[in-house]
Amino acid sequence: MRVSVCVRGDWLVVPCGDPSKSMRWLGLEALRRYARAHPSEVLSSQPSFVLKRCVDGGLLDVEDSISSVLSDNDFVKLRIHGDTWDRSHDLLPGCMYPFFFFLSYFMGYISLDGNSLTTADLVSLGKGHYKIKHCTPLTNHLRHVAFASFDFLNLCIVVVYGVNTGFGKFARSVVLVCVWAGVGAALIPERTRMLLALRINTLAKGYSGVSLETLQKMLSAFNASCLSWVPEKGTVGASGDLAPLAHLALGLMGEGQMWSPNTGWTDARTVLEGHGLTPISLKPKEGLALINGTQMMSSLGAEAVERAEAIARQADVIAALTLEVLRGTNKAFDNEEKPYDRVQDAYTLRCCPQVHGVANDTIAFVKKILNTELNSSTDNPLVFAERGITISGGNFHGEYPAKALDFLSIGVHELASISERRIERMCNPSLSDLPAFLVKEGGFNSGFMIAHCTAAALVSENKVLCHPASVDSLSTSAATEDHVSMGGWAARKALRVVEHVEQVLAIELLAACQALEFFRPLGTTAPLERVYELLRTVVRPWDKDRVMSSDIEVAHKLLLEEKVSITTSIPTALLHLVLC
Repeated sequence: MRVSVCVRGDWLVVPCGDPSKSMRWLGLEALRRYARAHPSEVLSSQPSFVLKRCVDGGLLDVEDSISSVLSDNDFVKLRIHGDTWDRSHDLLPGCMYPFFFFLSYFMGYISLDGNSLTTADLVSLGKGHYKIKHCTPLTNHLRHVAFASFDFLNLCIVVVYGVNTGFGKFARSVVLVCVWAGVGAALIPERTRMLLALRINTLAKGYSGVSLETLQKMLSAFNASCLSWVPEKGTVGASGDLAPLAHLALGLMGEGQMWSPNTGWTDARTVLEGHGLTPISLKPKEGLALINGTQMMSSLGAEAVERAEAIARQADVIAALTLEVLRGTNKAFDNEEKPYDRVQDAYTLRCCPQVHGVANDTIAFVKKILNTELNSSTDNPLVFAERGITISGGNFHGEYPAKALDFLSIGVHELASISERRIERMCNPSLSDLPAFLVKEGGFNSGFMIAHCTAAALVSENKVLCHPASVDSLSTSAATEDHVSMGGWAARKALRVVEHVEQVLAIELLAACQALEFFRPLGTTAPLERVYELLRTVVRPWDKDRVMSSDIEVAHKLLLEEKVSITTSIPTALLHLVLC
């Protein structure tokens, strides 16, 4: 177990060999390391200090054990008695800062203002780590700008699309039509939280014409984790994600099914009343304001890109370990002339920086697109109260996220494609000096033979999933909505592609650590030994055949928790740095 401790602005990684030790020990050890790094600073031999957890700002009792209040790779701030809290020291290391950028310092709340939400924030909200601050999205500025549009609509005694007419083909009829027509399995609670949080963020921009009362009720439902039953299928991505967002609104209106941690799945009105909440009562235009937008594809896309970024970072480390056990050369990664025994390796080893590099660039591109989409008004029509007009535009069209998420699938898939080839090289004795399928007594034991088959199957499935959803379009709503993005399917399959990439790399991690067993008592680099030791805390070496699916699952869990890294703070583990 390791904890990062901030002392006077310096971040120190403190290994905790015995997590049962007290927080006082952790603080003293961090101060000892700080003093060694800053010999000119004189510290008391018996220093008095206070410890705070970074995630929620909670004060930590120095008599508590480390394991009882912290997790592996946690972040802690230490203030020496007599020092003042420097708010710049409250920031996490650079690579972690975006994840907590809008985290309220003391209360564990995230503020939504319609302009600042990031994919990392949204995933954090989805996991239930934070609530939405009640006051922030409803400041005086937003009361004036955001809800002037609602006041303006109430002054309109005219027929306006979506305000007092139907949608699509029924735009000329003053009616309300049923749009609760989604099918398939319900979104899991984490993804419904993301969907609701993102809809709140969009409405808070102030161009949708919703009332303050409606937004407050949505916000209260989110903070109580009262989540509507939302089927995952039924959106074509223009006019927005109508069907899923309609189901989201249905529960908030006290109809259909809802879930909360206290009640499980039951009728929506019961769930709301059980938390002291009342259903939304729709006002002019709010029916369309709640269901028109790209929030389904964008929220699922946010999870996909965050997971893609995490696995891409860890793929570098795993590839470095494979290069070691295959006795590869780091010549291709070095910009200085040095003598090497081997001239070159196979492309799956030699070209890792190029293949992994473009995957990282793709992820960064997609993240930029999605961060813009998260903070855009994707409603229709948009209400501009200061100009006294409503405009039926096209911001609801999901082409941007759809194209970006198709690109994400294609880019991140290559991490699995090249990983599967590295697994093959480790398992095939004709391509390495390792035992066949990485097991002793081959024939009696099959070792990693079928694990490699699993990796190959996942890569092959990804090849089909990487076919772009956004190249398809089917005319809907009697040709009124005659070009659509299919962004919902682009997002759902991107998540599946990313999950398969994670699973293939989990298999490579298992294989590389198993291959390392055959070189003992020799060791690899210190950073890679730490990766090996991490895996061995949950998976024992492979001495004879056993059920491997559980090993793959726990290795996958390590990757989901982003634990496979060279240090706790570097954003990207570059191969040439790992090997030097």
